[in-house]
Amino acid sequence: MKKAMSQSVLTLILNGVSILSLIFLIISLFSYGKANLQLSKAHNERFELTYNANRFMNGSAYLTNEVRAFAATGAQEHYDNYWNEVNNLKNRDIGVAALQEIGITAEEQGMIDKMFELSNSLVPLEEEAMNQVQNGKKEDALDYVYGTDYSTAITEINAIKEQFLADLDARTKTNVEELTSETERIKGTMIAAFIVVGLIQLFNILLTRRGILRPVISIRDQMVEISKGNLSAKFALQPNTSEIGMLVASIHETKKELKKYINDIDNKLAQMAQGNMNLTIDDDYRGEFLPIQNAMREILDSLNAALSQINTASEQVSEGAGRMSYNAQSLSSGTVQQAAAVEELSSSIQEISRQVSNTSSDAGDAQLSSMEAMKHLKICNEKMGALAVAIEDITKSSREIGGIIKTIEDISFQTNILALNASVEAARAGEAGKGFSVVADEVQSLANKSAESAKNITELIENSIKQVKYGASLSEDTTKALAAVIDSGQKSTELIERIADSATQQAESLGQLTEGMHQISDVVQTNASTAQETAMTAQDLQTQADGLKFSIHKFRLRP
Repeated sequence: MKKAMSQSVLTLILNGVSILSLIFLIISLFSYGKANLQLSKAHNERFELTYNANRFMNGSAYLTNEVRAFAATGAQEHYDNYWNEVNNLKNRDIGVAALQEIGITAEEQGMIDKMFELSNSLVPLEEEAMNQVQNGKKEDALDYVYGTDYSTAITEINAIKEQFLADLDARTKTNVEELTSETERIKGTMIAAFIVVGLIQLFNILLTRRGILRPVISIRDQMVEISKGNLSAKFALQPNTSEIGMLVASIHETKKELKKYINDIDNKLAQMAQGNMNLTIDDDYRGEFLPIQNAMREILDSLNAALSQINTASEQVSEGAGRMSYNAQSLSSGTVQQAAAVEELSSSIQEISRQVSNTSSDAGDAQLSSMEAMKHLKICNEKMGALAVAIEDITKSSREIGGIIKTIEDISFQTNILALNASVEAARAGEAGKGFSVVADEVQSLANKSAESAKNITELIENSIKQVKYGASLSEDTTKALAAVIDSGQKSTELIERIADSATQQAESLGQLTEGMHQISDVVQTNASTAQETAMTAQDLQTQADGLKFSIHKFRLRP
């Protein structure tokens, strides 16, 4: 495998350079911003210095002009303007303070001090000139403000002013130019960094397209062919030590292994198709193909075992078919004999069934007669019950009559006592009670007759009660005997009913038995036919078993 730089390493290097360039670009951008701020500050300081220097100088020139105008015209306005500048506006002082705050050099400060000194030296002259104007001496005032001393000082101040402005402008201009140059330099480095980053990214894109994208597309196409089962498709990429090269090497190795497995499986299956089962799976499959190897081994083992069992079974089937053919022929002859015997048995059962049907019919008639007799016995039993009730009612009435007779006896007894009492009272009354005594005797006689009659009636009722009791006893015995007859008739009826039911069931059973015998006869006939067909089938089965043995012998099995 040839050496090649790793795409990841090369990409890492390019990305590292790009990142460094971007960092440098960011730093340059910050530097450019800072330089721009400094340049703007320098321009502002240059403007402020020039403005305040001019303010200082213009203040001095303004005082000179106002003094000369006041000396020439004597107008109070110029006088007021002069002292307003000195006391209120103070442009000279403000300008110097601003210059010092912004920052000036020692030489520039010296020139300012010199101009201040010269300007201050002119103040007495200017005040004298304004006093003379106020005193009406304009000519003397003009001599002061336009005299040699004043003009010389003004000329010297203007010379220093021009030198100050020239030096200040030169200094600030130099600073601005330096900062402008620095800004342009930073801008150039930023453009260079942009160009470097752009070139690196372009190179990275080209490298990715050529070194990664194209090989990936080729690998994709090759994997599509492999997924379609085309392992012989052309694959021009060669392996190397890069990531893509290692991926290409793995694809070549995959194709090689797949071809090896497919060729081995094809060879083994072709030999198996030709009947050679005496094979071994020798090559060691790897990874997910290991179950295929195990499956092929199991298939070979299963086929060898199954075919061996089929071979053994075919021999056993052949032997069994021979025995089955012989037994079927024996079964066929025996079934014919059974059919004849079943026919005779069926005719005998039909005769028995006819006789049982007659018995069942007679038992039914006896059952009807028994039921009719039982009905009459029940009516007799009911009548005897009514008779027993009537005798009981007579007995109760006799008892009630006995009670009435007892009551009559009591009344007769009481009447007799009353008659005796009445006789006693009549005797006591003497003559007056004779009529009442006769009545008492008649009442007593009547009471005695009543008592005798009640006694006779009592004897008659007692005899009647005895006859009723005797009749009740006879009725009870008759009822018991009749109940015993009814019980016996009920049992006889039940026995006859059971005999009738049994005869009916026997008739039904014999009918079912007759139908079953017909079915058995049909089954025996069918069995005879089936036995003949079985014998023929057994012969065919033996022929097929011999053919199966011949087919199994074509396979070469493991010993």
